[in-house]
Amino acid sequence: MLEIKDLHAGIEGREILRGINLTVKAGEVHAIMGPNGSGKSTLASVLAGNEKFTVTGGSVTYKGENLLDLSIEDRARAGLFLGFQYPVEIPGVSMANFLKLAVNEKRKYQGKDPLTAAEFLKMMKERAKVVEIDSKLTNRAVNEGFSGGEKKKNEIFQMAMLEPSLSILDETDSGLDIDALRIVATGVTKLKREDNATVVITHYQRLLDYIVPDVVHVLYNGRIIYSAGKELALELEQRGYDWLIKDHQ
Repeated sequence: MLEIKDLHAGIEGREILRGINLTVKAGEVHAIMGPNGSGKSTLASVLAGNEKFTVTGGSVTYKGENLLDLSIEDRARAGLFLGFQYPVEIPGVSMANFLKLAVNEKRKYQGKDPLTAAEFLKMMKERAKVVEIDSKLTNRAVNEGFSGGEKKKNEIFQMAMLEPSLSILDETDSGLDIDALRIVATGVTKLKREDNATVVITHYQRLLDYIVPDVVHVLYNGRIIYSAGKELALELEQRGYDWLIKDHQ
């Protein structure tokens, strides 16, 4: 699904990613943890195609294609989804119109006919149940006036509608209370299939109580310095990062 080899990237001449190596297979969930400033959100931004960041070395292969050669739009059409740490508001653009355009653009890329209005509304109702999102929210402008928890639910609702092959969730648990965390994380779990994959970027083990990872990676100073099974998240919760990063300073 995703193969990252010796990826180097930065912003305004400052190197942030210093040789990332990561393989994500279909059907897997990977968690990326690490101290603030390690490069976790930069990695997500680079994979999504954020033009603020410059790739200076390495390669990224996604479903057999050179991901770095694809535009932001083509990455999305090809099934890459980024869940933002701080989802933006889009005043004046209704959720229905926004998602109908996005869904049909992806279908066009796949050579499929666009959904009719009736088919699309049926799909919206079905997918809204996945994240227990109120229909009142889906009828409003994108994220306008939403609480933090509502914005995160809306992100997962968009993920349910777009059916991505690879989802990258950048600190989706940030700012969520216990109930919202459960709903969002359970929604992500419900969307897991054998033909898709998820990369979860988080600071906290609590999210991984709901989204159980196959592999947990520790990112520090622009490199993945340690990888292990789901038990690693519990150990990091108890011991912190010092025991791992002392040999990489």
